[in-house]
This record gives sequence, structure tokens and C-alpha cells, in this order.
Amino acid sequence: MSTIWWILIIIVALVAGVALGFFIARQYMMKYLEENPPINEEMLRMMMMQMGQKPSQKRINQMMNQMNKVSEKKDKKAKKKS
Repeated sequence: MSTIWWILIIIVALVAGVALGFFIARQYMMKYLEENPPINEEMLRMMMMQMGQKPSQKRINQMMNQMNKVSEKKDKKAKKKS
């Protein structure tokens, strides 16, 4: 009978650890994205203006597409390693 109790305690602890880990990771990511938001078109426009360039919508679209392509390549490489 004591073996069954040990197994149940281990299973409950495992489930509790997974749930707790999920919520801690979720909270961490929400805080990180709040402090470091992903780059959007408005941020690119401001960066270009600060560098002394006149931002056109075509140039901003080109930069966003380039950034998305680089991001996709990194994701593909990470998936291949997994």
C-alpha cells in the first residue's frame, strides 16, 4: 500500500511542477515582451529618422520583409536541430 502512495505523490508533484513551471515561464515572457517589444513599422520609421534618413513606406516594407526572412531562417535552423 505504501508503494501506491509514493507513486501518487510523485505523479502529483510532477503535475504541480509542470503547471508551476508553465505559469512562471508565461509570466517571465510577458514581462520580457513588455520591457522589450518586438520591432514594428513605427519603430523602424523612428530609427530611420534618427539616422538622418527620410523613411518611405517602400523602404520600411523592404526592411520589415528582410527582418521577417532572417527571423524565419533562425526558426527553421532551430527546428532542424530539435
